[in-house]
Amino acid sequence: MTRWVMDTLSVDQAEADRLRRHYWAIHGTTLAGLMREHDVDPDPYLEDVHDIPMDSLQPDPDLARLIRDLPGRRIVYTNGCAPYAERVLEARGLAGVFDAVYGVEHAAYLPKPEVKAFETVFGKDGLEPGKAAMFEDDSRNLKAPHAMGMRTVHVAAERAPGEHIHFHTDDLNSFLTALS
Repeated sequence: MTRWVMDTLSVDQAEADRLRRHYWAIHGTTLAGLMREHDVDPDPYLEDVHDIPMDSLQPDPDLARLIRDLPGRRIVYTNGCAPYAERVLEARGLAGVFDAVYGVEHAAYLPKPEVKAFETVFGKDGLEPGKAAMFEDDSRNLKAPHAMGMRTVHVAAERAPGEHIHFHTDDLNSFLTALS
């Protein structure tokens, strides 16, 4: 991402890093900031920054089984693009575990944490927030789903404060095991 910002905006690495932090803080993602502040076409950005090797990712058959055993539809919704998410799922041994994969392109390039982004993706999927749970590593992305009536699970090493988080775990497999 830093290289892409450097090349596209003709700035040095320090400025590109500063801009990325600024865009993330103000707009939710680097891409949203680039689109809003510089009218950047999102597709070349998404293709380039997600063209990365997956060889550091390992399959997790236990996680695949635990997710497969969850009741209801299982979807992925990411601020990345759907093809990237599908590559990650494949590398983790999770291909075929989810019923649908939605990327930022499915939300008209609006990023989480924007409410309209969630409404768009949930509407496309037919998801009823009051009957669903959202698992997320960025705690700010749980505020809108919580307000929409979803159960929220923060999955991260560090516990984040907030009334919008119902559960926290730093071990997703153990958390899902406890549900069964």
